[in-house]
Amino acid sequence: MTTARTVPVLVYDGDCGFCTTCVRYAERHLRPRCTITAWQDADLDALGVTEQRALHEVLWITPSGVVHGGAQAVAKLLLNAGGPWSVAGAVLALPPVRWPAHAVYRLIAHNRHRMPGGTPACALPANGRPGPGR
Repeated sequence: MTTARTVPVLVYDGDCGFCTTCVRYAERHLRPRCTITAWQDADLDALGVTEQRALHEVLWITPSGVVHGGAQAVAKLLLNAGGPWSVAGAVLALPPVRWPAHAVYRLIAHNRHRMPGGTPACALPANGRPGPGR
């Protein structure tokens, strides 16, 4: 029998130094009301996501199982944090802003090994890089 989740889950790449640095910052400063887990430690099947999707982007999974990825996962995290962070999250979720936010997210994800805290191990595998259909 599966226990229903009562809080959202943020899933990130625990092997990536840049991703881990971002998550630790969020834990300290945003204090979101969610469970935060590396995809490598998560039961992805129970969360309703594939390893390929988890490799591709950060994920925000609602208690009902709706999955938001990339920039929209960041927007949901900010909204969940409340206070001034929620204003930033609301703006990031707006259609005129969400489109360039997606492009910026993909650019950062593709270059995360070059970002502060990043290492060569942070580079996305070829199947996790942006491309046609992603």
